[in-house]
Amino acid sequence: MSAQDSCLSLIKYLLFVFNLFFFVLGSLIFCFGIWILIDKTSFVSFVGLSFIPLQIWSKALAISGILTMGLALLGCVGALKELRCLLGLYFGVLLLLFATQITLGILISTQRMRLERRVKDIVMETIQNYHSRPEESAAEESWDYVQFQLRCCGWNSPRDWFGIPSLSSNASDVHRVPCSCYNSSATNDSAIFEKLSFPQFSRLGPQARPRHSTDLCGVPANSNIYSEGCAQNLQKWLHNNLISIVGICLGVGLLELSFMTLSIFLCRNMDQVYDRLARYR
Repeated sequence: MSAQDSCLSLIKYLLFVFNLFFFVLGSLIFCFGIWILIDKTSFVSFVGLSFIPLQIWSKALAISGILTMGLALLGCVGALKELRCLLGLYFGVLLLLFATQITLGILISTQRMRLERRVKDIVMETIQNYHSRPEESAAEESWDYVQFQLRCCGWNSPRDWFGIPSLSSNASDVHRVPCSCYNSSATNDSAIFEKLSFPQFSRLGPQARPRHSTDLCGVPANSNIYSEGCAQNLQKWLHNNLISIVGICLGVGLLELSFMTLSIFLCRNMDQVYDRLARYR
């Protein structure tokens, strides 16, 4: 066996092993998404999201897992069986993904202000329509989860919640905000409140009583709530995690470039036979 044949054989099995790893990874992601769909109750209690947002994320995970498995399968079979058509398709899909990521990066960089305004409009619309349509509460519950995780209230400040019809009361002039704005670390109140949409709110105590329905939970704005808006906290989070985000993006890009290089090198240097399936007939 010549040095060139040894090199091609090494590249072939290297490409196969890498894609086999990603096939297993895609399978795990797919199984995790299906597991969430099947066992929703356990995950609702664990992450604090209700059924509708959890269903969306589980379906997204399942679809991502299927796509990862499909792409990895192309690379595995194409490399192992030396099928130029599959290797070419594998290279083309990777090139399309890489070009899409580059395009998205450029658009986010150049249209950052427009994107921020669009996100702000969506959030403010969600706040204004908070629990106005109980049957369509996925956006509201997702925003509650964001406020709880980022420890913030409203987009600009808690005042964004003032005057929201679903949180207002004719019997009192005190403004109310959702329970996701409540700063539980600032109080020693350990009373348990029942029948809340979000399991993580169960420790908020008697102030977090529902209004209008068992699905709506509010606390007075003059109680222990987060004083910062989520826009500032989101900017802080992005600034603190910028190196990690850029590193992950660069790592994914370099990985895709490596796979594209290996696949096109293998495709161009193997025997000039376009259909290796003939040997198995």
